[in-house]
Amino acid sequence: DLDGTLVDTVETRIEAWLQALEEADLPTTGDRLAPLIGVDGKRLAREVAALAGVTLDDERAEAIDERSGEIYEQLNHSPRPLPGVRELVEAIDARGLPWAIATSSRKEQVTTSVAALALDFEPKIVDASHVAHAKPEPDLLLLAAKELAVEPTRCWYIGDSTWDMVAAVAAAMIPIGVTA
Repeated sequence: DLDGTLVDTVETRIEAWLQALEEADLPTTGDRLAPLIGVDGKRLAREVAALAGVTLDDERAEAIDERSGEIYEQLNHSPRPLPGVRELVEAIDARGLPWAIATSSRKEQVTTSVAALALDFEPKIVDASHVAHAKPEPDLLLLAAKELAVEPTRCWYIGDSTWDMVAAVAAAMIPIGVTA
């Protein structure tokens, strides 16, 4: 995972969602939104709408998700890698282990966050635009394993949200929870 696992961006994600939902006449609170961070954006929009008694079709849910991503990119000026991330990546690379970032965000929304990692190379990024269903469904993680040419049962999935753990279990991967 990226947000909240590799980079400290969860509060920025929450702020972007709050603004996008307000623009969509679906205001909510940070407390209601926080447990949904990490889930597929369209599902997040539908969940918030349902709490307001509104049903969203696919097109409107997609539009709100995209708007949240646009706002996030505007707000995400100086993300910071979480402690130990650089050392972890160096240890994984030193052992020749393949790895990827699997994120429910779209690749164009994570450029600033990935750059903040200050890696010597661009990591493989598998994002929600490549699958029909993002987290908590296993599709994203299974695609990442396929692109790495590794059996899912031989993968660890490291994430910070309930949705990450649910997706990892559904993909038959070993879930590792980060509590940063």
